[in-house]
Amino acid sequence: MHYHERMKWRVETLNVTVDGELAALDSHLQGKFLHIAELLEAFGPHHVREPYVKSLGNKLWEMRLKGPSGIARAIYITVVDRRIVVLHVFTKKTEKTPRSAIDKALARAKEIES
Repeated sequence: MHYHERMKWRVETLNVTVDGELAALDSHLQGKFLHIAELLEAFGPHHVREPYVKSLGNKLWEMRLKGPSGIARAIYITVVDRRIVVLHVFTKKTEKTPRSAIDKALARAKEIES
């Protein structure tokens, strides 16, 4: 293994609940999610910015997914070993990311913080 390969970032979901949230999105939004995940893995989270991702504060970031069917968000956190863990995926109905979605992501983040 080359040094470069060991330094790669990895996007993963927290659990099967998040897998289900992602699966509930239409295929176009899932494709957007995969594209942004690939950007994060290839370049690292410090080099991917808007319009793809945006900081929510509290160490939370969101992937910004937009398609013909609407808008969705995937809230994630970066953790040790260059892991990007997706905590919550939802369809966005309001202009601003709802506080309830941020609270849900923060609660789920506690499952991975040691």
